[in-house]
Amino acid sequence: MFRTSGKLSDGREILYYDLAPGREVTADERGLPPVESHSEIRYDALLDEWVAIAAHRQTRTFLPPADECPLDPSAPGRLTEIPAPDYEVVVFENRFPSFSGDTGRCEVVCFTSEHAGRFGGLSPQRVRLVVDTLADRTEALSAHPGVEQVFPFENRGEEIGVTLSHPHGQIYGYPFVTPRTRQQLESARRYRDRTRRDLYADILAKERDAGERVVAENTHWTAFVPEAARWPVEVHLYPHRGVRDLPELDDAERDDLATIWLDVLGRLELFHGRALPYIAAWHQAPVRVDRELARLHLEIFSILRAPGKLKYLAGSESGMGVFVNDTRPEAVAARLRELGA
Repeated sequence: MFRTSGKLSDGREILYYDLAPGREVTADERGLPPVESHSEIRYDALLDEWVAIAAHRQTRTFLPPADECPLDPSAPGRLTEIPAPDYEVVVFENRFPSFSGDTGRCEVVCFTSEHAGRFGGLSPQRVRLVVDTLADRTEALSAHPGVEQVFPFENRGEEIGVTLSHPHGQIYGYPFVTPRTRQQLESARRYRDRTRRDLYADILAKERDAGERVVAENTHWTAFVPEAARWPVEVHLYPHRGVRDLPELDDAERDDLATIWLDVLGRLELFHGRALPYIAAWHQAPVRVDRELARLHLEIFSILRAPGKLKYLAGSESGMGVFVNDTRPEAVAARLRELGA
């Protein structure tokens, strides 16, 4: 992996990640005004959670025509967020961040210069480059004084709420440990105190031993539908070794991750016979606290419960946080195994 850094015309950082050296940085000639973001975080004492307030995001770009996509490479007469005629993987600071300055950092990750492409259609070599990119950004953001947790993710599909159709993801550098992570780590702590064992390791071992919810596996990774899946289609990818975050993965683990990630996405694309809206969420250890309790894993899930039907988070889910799943995890896993045969 070769990283080349540059600056956009409003001062934001842009980073190019390539498989070969020789990247030349092209100047951004747009003459953008300085970024004016006013994100803040407020504490909800009732739930012991933080909420981000980022009203400037109301003006962010929303589903532009394909010929006006800001994530395409720049071309004569059409300047975009990427001032280059082509790229492999590129990362830049979000112009409309949910967190910024002392409250963290938000970055955009473009997986390919092809506007009509998709992550699941990338080559294993390109996905490996994405993995290396996410690991590099995790390491860099973890050194940011205002960041307590690094969260790479991909939103895919208009049903999920994507505002740009170009294949891309994001990386949030949170100024706190997120509620979901705190809950997982507290469960891991109680399990360790009670059994002297690692909760994540035992979950993985249980799924591999049972086999009925395993979707795919290779030397270093296993993909399975969790026993208590919340979403109509949900798959978790666990490394066999207990690493805490993406930077800790070795070369072999990164290669195997690229292979199984594409394998799982390929099965998911066939599940409903149409492009699947999904969220791919990387769970990593916090930067400074409870790292010994955490384990890196990827959770991919979709709100599509049938080809023309979405799962809405209604009364029980939104009001009380109690999920009601309309699909049986074992049946979903069996179907996904069949689709890879």
